[in-house]
Amino acid sequence: MDNQNFKIFTLVERPDLLKKMEELHAKGWARFMLFDDVAAQYFGELPKQFPQLQFLLVNEHDEAIACGNAVPFSWDGTKNNLPEGWDDVLRRGVEENKQGIILNTVSAIAVVINPDFRGSNISGYMVRRMKDLVRDKGFNQMVAPVRSALKHKYPIIPMQSYAYWKNSEGLPFDPWIRVHSRTNADIIAVANESMIIKGSVKIGKIGQE
Repeated sequence: MDNQNFKIFTLVERPDLLKKMEELHAKGWARFMLFDDVAAQYFGELPKQFPQLQFLLVNEHDEAIACGNAVPFSWDGTKNNLPEGWDDVLRRGVEENKQGIILNTVSAIAVVINPDFRGSNISGYMVRRMKDLVRDKGFNQMVAPVRSALKHKYPIIPMQSYAYWKNSEGLPFDPWIRVHSRTNADIIAVANESMIIKGSVKIGKIGQE
């Protein structure tokens, strides 16, 4: 995917790109994903509190190709002290920062690919660049509450089993888990209630269209 016509900027370097990041999120997620109460309260704090960890990939025309979002938080390195999932780590990072707690770990929050550029191996590139950015900012621990790409096709299979499925090459069966695995990431735990979205069945069906 490496292309000299693509450049990465954090919101510290290019705060003017915030609007493009917001537009990318608006069209990059299924509609039902926008009904998360924790995201509504805390996601907007990321560019304000941690602009150095929010970044965009743009082309020579300054078109947003993809964006990455991350949040630092305090973690003692043990499984028991892990956040409970996406909602929890987002809330925890923002609130701990407000309290002046030392933040020693970074969690990925999102990688969003412009729908017009999906299928170009950009997802793996963005995960690697996020890891580089985290390392450059002085952090040596990174986690990610990974949302599987194909679990909805196997509704009766417990996530504890599905997350460890392998393909014929011995790699994770799920494409998004596989992307992270190829960056030398390991599964620490399964977050059974990583993101809680409240709504009616009607909203859910509309969101999947």
